[in-house]
Amino acid sequence: MPKYLLGLDAGNTVIKAVIFDLEGRELAHAGQEGKSRMPRPGHVERDLGEFWENAKRVIAACLDKAGIAASDIAAIGCAGHGNGLYALDREGEPLIGIQSIDTRATGLVEEWTSQGVGDRTYPIGRQRPWPAQTPTLLAWLKRSEPALFQRIGTVFFAKDFVVNRLTGKRISEMSDMSGAGLLDLAARRYDRTLMEAYSLGDCMNLLPPLIESADIAGTVTQAVALETGLAAGTPVVGGLFDVVASALGSGVSRTGSASVIAGTWSINQVVIDGPDLDGPVFMSSTFDRTRYMAMENSATSAANLEWLVREFFEGAHDESVSPFDACCALAAAITPAADDPLYHPYLYGAQQDGHARAGFYGMAGWHTKGHLIRALLEGVAFGHRQHIETIRKAGARFEEAVLSGGGSRSMLWPQIFADVLGVPVSVAVSRETGALGAAIAAGTGVGLFADFTDGANAMVRSDRHYRPNAAMAAHYDRRYALYTDIAAAMTPLWRRLSAADNAATGVAA
Repeated sequence: MPKYLLGLDAGNTVIKAVIFDLEGRELAHAGQEGKSRMPRPGHVERDLGEFWENAKRVIAACLDKAGIAASDIAAIGCAGHGNGLYALDREGEPLIGIQSIDTRATGLVEEWTSQGVGDRTYPIGRQRPWPAQTPTLLAWLKRSEPALFQRIGTVFFAKDFVVNRLTGKRISEMSDMSGAGLLDLAARRYDRTLMEAYSLGDCMNLLPPLIESADIAGTVTQAVALETGLAAGTPVVGGLFDVVASALGSGVSRTGSASVIAGTWSINQVVIDGPDLDGPVFMSSTFDRTRYMAMENSATSAANLEWLVREFFEGAHDESVSPFDACCALAAAITPAADDPLYHPYLYGAQQDGHARAGFYGMAGWHTKGHLIRALLEGVAFGHRQHIETIRKAGARFEEAVLSGGGSRSMLWPQIFADVLGVPVSVAVSRETGALGAAIAAGTGVGLFADFTDGANAMVRSDRHYRPNAAMAAHYDRRYALYTDIAAAMTPLWRRLSAADNAATGVAA
């Protein structure tokens, strides 16, 4: 009997392959970083040919490291970043890959906001338009790049592209499509009225057939088997929106449990029984066959630390120590004080404001690199807190959270999260929670687990626990109030700066 599961995790930059046994132990791991293209300000794309080559490379490397027969893999699951836009042409060949940190459609979102488009989309899909949302990007292409738009045959997502290359099938599944605001969430189906609200009523034919996350999408083709070492005929499930996969892979599977992901995006989500809450949230998606995930998200999290390390720390420290660990050590040496600098984590804009920009505030001559790094770590946590306050106002309740993503690997950052959020925070043993969640979906799809909760109970283990320090509560409340006040004051200035940049470069707003 096959005794392993392969989980793939396709992020905005890195694709990973991880082989797990049925108790969640990692047998082998491989990853490959891809390159983003920024052909114009606000445009963030990837080459789909390179993306697939990287996927094949990590699958082959992972199998080689594991030293197992490919036939011992029971099933494959893939997670991938949500939204953005991945398209095949009418012949089924790769056409364009737009990533979820793209902001080209900011002007369109502003236009739609003034027209009340979100008032029409939210009751159906539980989401308002935002710049990197899939239907918003599709509408932008329709308006701004009509020649490219006319070539589109299928619109789906990062992990769907990988599933397509593995199996030859053009499908998508519920969690990604609902997370992009493309489904009638309660009915769990496409809706023409919703598409018409996005000015996409004539694009229903571009949306692929829908399956549930753990349904079998297809099997590995003979050609892919020869290129990767996989066994032809291995089942591949529909997969998961990566934030849902990461929640599942960190052990969040019961109604009322909360997942906080500090990755490229700030993800804050709670499992709920139905699609409706008492108030609005940024987005909702399906979780399993009957339940949902209420989310508040933005591209404002650990990507900020990645930028700081890339620009200022790589090659500038003891090479025996990770630059991320070196940064966190500098931050940990700082004793928090009332006059510490503040940081806004808006390198890629804010949730509903593509004009927002990152910045340090309140720096003085006695502040050091450690102060700035700590300010960044705190600023990211403040961004998460802002989202969590929205979820709570909407009626979702939770008393503790599981932290995953790159930020969870730090020994310092999870404690800052616990102090800023005011709830106990735990971290799972597995660092590859997205791949593990995808593997759990794969195991569920082939009957190894009864459902997602059964799979999480079998494969997920908790590692570290952090309790909030009551002595820090007032300190962080004061700093959070300053953080939000400065953001409110800066909003009109960010818009003026963006308008000046667009005028200088000839880019339409």
